[in-house]
Amino acid sequence: MAKTIPSLADIETITIGSRPPGRPDDGGRGGGERPPSLPEGSYRLAMLFALASIGMLFLGFTSAYIVRQGLGEDWRPFSPPSILWVNTTLLLLSSATLHRARSLLRREAIRESLRWLSLTTLLGLLFLAGQYEVWRQLTAQGIYLSTNPHSSFFYLLTAAHGAHLLGGLLALGYLTWRGWRRRLLLMGTPDHLKRYGALVGTAALYWHFMDGLWVYLFILLFLWR
Repeated sequence: MAKTIPSLADIETITIGSRPPGRPDDGGRGGGERPPSLPEGSYRLAMLFALASIGMLFLGFTSAYIVRQGLGEDWRPFSPPSILWVNTTLLLLSSATLHRARSLLRREAIRESLRWLSLTTLLGLLFLAGQYEVWRQLTAQGIYLSTNPHSSFFYLLTAAHGAHLLGGLLALGYLTWRGWRRRLLLMGTPDHLKRYGALVGTAALYWHFMDGLWVYLFILLFLWR
């Protein structure tokens, strides 16, 4: 599971505010060599490979779901709890706020961008809390993992999605924290801002994919027959 997300902390350690051992500090006068950085395109490429592997995993789940659905009369789907619609709205809103944060970052509105990034992180937390509440409501109604094949797939798919989303949430939380901590550095150095923006863009790509994946799973579980 941990391999699905590039290590943003390690990348940022190399690319932001560091210099290689043995090289002199420029003392802030611009006379030293720039710190080494990974090509920005490599962030996106690594993430695309990770997303491809996640996509293959959920395509496998989809195939098993469709096959099992057609095997017998023990397939008894339940209606989605109303809170699932709220959760879906929260996740879609988080994509909108993240897009806004990136737009402001490109315009070098650092403080405003970080506020929207913080809001995105909060919405992600609310989504996960809402998913837990869905599980709690279902168990209160007597719908468990082993109740019937449909409920088994629901718990499996929502757990797998939630675990992957949590990874993205940790990345966003880390970037938000680093952004607030190094706000003045980002405002004063275009190179650092560019690299930070590349990291946020990589995390955003993952987050938007998780958004789209949830919409797909919702349709598969409750709207597709």
